[in-house]
Amino acid sequence: MSNIIIVPATEADLEVILALQKLAYQSEAQRYNDFDLPPLRQTLEEIQADFARMAFFKAMVGERIVGSVRGYVKDDTCYIGRLIVHPDLQNRGIGTQLMRAVEHHFSTARRFELFTGHKSEPALHLYHKLGYREFKRQDMPTHTIVFLEKV
Repeated sequence: MSNIIIVPATEADLEVILALQKLAYQSEAQRYNDFDLPPLRQTLEEIQADFARMAFFKAMVGERIVGSVRGYVKDDTCYIGRLIVHPDLQNRGIGTQLMRAVEHHFSTARRFELFTGHKSEPALHLYHKLGYREFKRQDMPTHTIVFLEKV
């Protein structure tokens, strides 16, 4: 999509981003039959706390927020989380644009790290396409978390 604009999110965007996050993570919840995933339980107060310590980016189509990602740096590693795109607009390059924005913002980081579930094929495909490689797995009650890095 050529009419997508990626810009830093503001605190005023957080309610919309949180609602979009809960919508976007429904497919993950169905994939793992686990509707208690942390992104689905996050409160407005919790996302506001995240906003205070992370850089948030949003994907816009006109005035509408259609995606988001967040990240922060600790010890030369940029930790990227909660990449979301509206379900109706997935597979159109928005996630790639969001990932590039957060990587560019933290371009001085020595490495980038993120995680997703082992059955999250669309996410795994995107991350591999962007140069991320698996380096660790962690078993959870309902799924396995796959940790990926890009150096």
